Amino acid sequence: MLKNPNHQDPQRILETVFGFDAFRPGQLSVIQHILERTHVLAVMPTGSGKSLCYQIPALATRQRAVVVSPLVALMDDQVLALHALGVGAQRIHSNRTRAENVDAWRQFQNKTATLLYLSPEALMQHRMLAALQRLEVDLFVIDEAHCVSKWGPSFRPDYEDLSRLSELFPDTVIAAFTATADKATRSDIVEKLTQGNAITIVQGFDRPNLNLAVLPKTDWKKQLLEFLEDKRASAGIVYCLSRKETERVAALMVEHHFNAIAYHAGQDNNLRKINQDRFMTEPGAVMAATIAFGMGIDKPDIRFVVHTSLPGNMETYYQEIGRAGRDGAPAETLVLYGLNDLYQRRRFIQQDGEDKDHQFREHKRLDALLAYCEASSCRRKTLLSYFGDDSNDCGNCDNCLNPPRLIDGTNAATMLIASVHQTGQSFGQAHVIDVIRGANTQKILERGHHEIESFGAGQEYSKAFWQQFLRQLLSAGHLTVNIERYGRIEITATGFGLLREETTFEYQAIREPTESKTPMSGKVPRGDSGMPATADDQALLADLKAKRLALATAQGVPAFVVFSDATLIDMVNQKPQTREDFAQINGVGPKKLAQYSDAFLALLTSASS
Repeated sequence: MLKNPNHQDPQRILETVFGFDAFRPGQLSVIQHILERTHVLAVMPTGSGKSLCYQIPALATRQRAVVVSPLVALMDDQVLALHALGVGAQRIHSNRTRAENVDAWRQFQNKTATLLYLSPEALMQHRMLAALQRLEVDLFVIDEAHCVSKWGPSFRPDYEDLSRLSELFPDTVIAAFTATADKATRSDIVEKLTQGNAITIVQGFDRPNLNLAVLPKTDWKKQLLEFLEDKRASAGIVYCLSRKETERVAALMVEHHFNAIAYHAGQDNNLRKINQDRFMTEPGAVMAATIAFGMGIDKPDIRFVVHTSLPGNMETYYQEIGRAGRDGAPAETLVLYGLNDLYQRRRFIQQDGEDKDHQFREHKRLDALLAYCEASSCRRKTLLSYFGDDSNDCGNCDNCLNPPRLIDGTNAATMLIASVHQTGQSFGQAHVIDVIRGANTQKILERGHHEIESFGAGQEYSKAFWQQFLRQLLSAGHLTVNIERYGRIEITATGFGLLREETTFEYQAIREPTESKTPMSGKVPRGDSGMPATADDQALLADLKAKRLALATAQGVPAFVVFSDATLIDMVNQKPQTREDFAQINGVGPKKLAQYSDAFLALLTSASS
């Protein structure tokens, strides 16, 4: 039953007020539920037209609606946009004068304006609630509803207080909207706002026009400029981790003749307004911004979104890339991320209050984002599965367009994990990598780490290789970062399993050069590309690995301490027959020549006979 069966036709309002011919997918369904006086939670992608879903019912019924919005700028933009359409709407907030707020209330009271925008803090004040109870409020709209949920990525106590609305206004419809909410968050929102009594509509999270790409951060300036080179005439957003980084990125782009603008919360309101207006109106404008920018931005032709550092979580990332390509045309996204970004994000979480459960959830969210960044399969599939959507391979992400090569990295993994273990799980990534590469740093010498078995075991690989390889071990959950202990690297249960050779590890081919040293005279550097091709050589490699494992087991050491995979592969390719030949194999020094040459030469000479 409709409370007002004589409401106006939503299609006619869409055409005559907003100037659109047809509803976007999902809009009409939400509107009909609200008009039928059903509580509703609508999860709809950024750019899908959520605001029309509550503005049209308010206009159709001519009844009062209160819209709860988290940002003053967003309220102002929405109200001014409605004024431009001739729609009666008002807002009350602290940036307006008392006279302006009083006038706004009077308009809402006499229905000159039937839409009133308030922050959750303003709404839940005793005086405001009492005043609204004396009126007939037909609809409460909760925008950015994920802020209500303790399971959501942006939980706000002021939003949680909105759970009292259903008791204070039992006859009022509650409609909640968000672009990002997983199953647990959706359930919590419905329970909090409607005591479990709401229809949930999930429009879907897929944005097939967005190209998804991720790159390990090496030289971020070079990587950013290369990405932007063919986009000089396009509008875009470059998200940065800090205000300082925002200014630095904007200056870099201006130096290279881009129409770049900076935006962050440290700027005064007037400057932010000017910069936002420039972005909305100037051709080819690129905004370098913190997360303070973007919410409520209605610019359909944003052609790219770049993150120069790791975003906070999957929800934030999805929301921010959703600002690109809202016109349905192709748009590109790129994330540059490094291990320092991960440390910084972990630190932010640890400093975010005393709620350990909240911190645990945020760490898990960050884990999910890291897994997405390190994924070797379709990124869209990984992204959508996080939100409970199924998808086939998209054909429009970096992994689909240029599938990464997976390599058996078990030996390298045990090397690195052993280095962590033998240094007491007490150091960060820089020291662990210095140890495995055999660096003669003061820190290593002072602690005697040049005498442990893993010292120099991975010297054939570059520092860049080990940094990226370490990130993949972190992503796979074999290692973890203990932020409370100054970012030291620690080994998980599965990591110890790798160390005991109970399991294997495949890694995504490192795209940077892996050779870091000038080879010793007479030795030919070989890496993963030197894998044996013939069946006989593959069988020989298996025999050499078995011999290595037997020797290592007898000594009670990891297999890599005997020889690395790369050294065994070099043996297969070179097939040394004498001790002199064996000395020329990469990774064979005087000690290992004396200790192991006879055992391995027996296999190698037998294979050649």
